Amino acid sequence: MSAAPRSAVELGDLAANGDGSGQPQIDWEGVERSPEFRELTSKKKAFVVPATIFFLSWYFGFIILAGYAPDFMGSEFLVDGLTVGYVLALSQFVMTWALGWMYIRRSDRVFDPLAERVVQRALEGGPVPAQEAQAQPGRAPRAPTGEVAPQ
Repeated sequence: MSAAPRSAVELGDLAANGDGSGQPQIDWEGVERSPEFRELTSKKKAFVVPATIFFLSWYFGFIILAGYAPDFMGSEFLVDGLTVGYVLALSQFVMTWALGWMYIRRSDRVFDPLAERVVQRALEGGPVPAQEAQAQPGRAPRAPTGEVAPQ
């Protein structure tokens, strides 16, 4: 007895489009228009854009301070030998790890479940009719699962 598929991706491996390839024919434009996909992209953008702005501000703020405020960056902080510049430089590493951790946490709790719903909906959409599967003039053809459409 084989194990039941555990995810929408595994379900996609089992779906066939009727042409013998064993791959589902997916309407990528329909996926892009789906409310699940739009919710996923808007939630990702709502996290990534502010996080990027914050990190770049922190980074370039450090660079600007290092260039234009050397006396401030060279002043001792907390203990002898530890300067503000060292603390801010080391905080860049802490900030990178913190943002990475926050993204992974958000991905596990929000983005991945939404992505699973997008995949599930795409697979439930069924095969695309043959006339729609053909490339339309002026548009890139739809790519089968696992392949990239030519540019």
